[in-house]
Amino acid sequence: MKWLLIFLALFAGAFLWIRFSQAGDLPQVGQTAPAFRLPDQDGNSRALADYQGKWVVLYFYPKDDTPGCTQEACLFRDDLHKLTRLGAQVVGISVDDSSSHAEFARKYHLPFPLLADKSGAVAESYGALMNLGLVKFAKRYTFLIDPQGRIARIYLKVDTSRHSGEIIEDLTRLKGQ
Repeated sequence: MKWLLIFLALFAGAFLWIRFSQAGDLPQVGQTAPAFRLPDQDGNSRALADYQGKWVVLYFYPKDDTPGCTQEACLFRDDLHKLTRLGAQVVGISVDDSSSHAEFARKYHLPFPLLADKSGAVAESYGALMNLGLVKFAKRYTFLIDPQGRIARIYLKVDTSRHSGEIIEDLTRLKGQ
């Protein structure tokens, strides 16, 4: 009887996990990137349209000042000159608020916008929202958006230790085509 109860609890937990963790549909390569307007770490409003004519590295991340998110952000910071030379702007998004982003950016000297998607609506429009009912966070997804606002590349399995370099390689290839 005890094992049956454990099995049922695990089954119910798995069902709830699947039910509540579903994100919105992923946009596809070649489609127009979903528009957004969100506050950055300084309280300034930023929109995808602000970057028209530039490549955009739009990366979603789970939480400010956690090991993987810090590694990813710092490598983007360290490679920003290479990305800028390739005509790209880095923009990070999580469901943390602007004050958390400000502290994170200040602590690690992050020179690019971190946008506060407190409702999770933008993450959901990119298929990057993990919604567990009471807890929401962004999945670690990145979208490379071309100067016309179309999605050029999608990264769903991100290795934070080499992601920035991967973006640079892909952007170099895409610009060469």
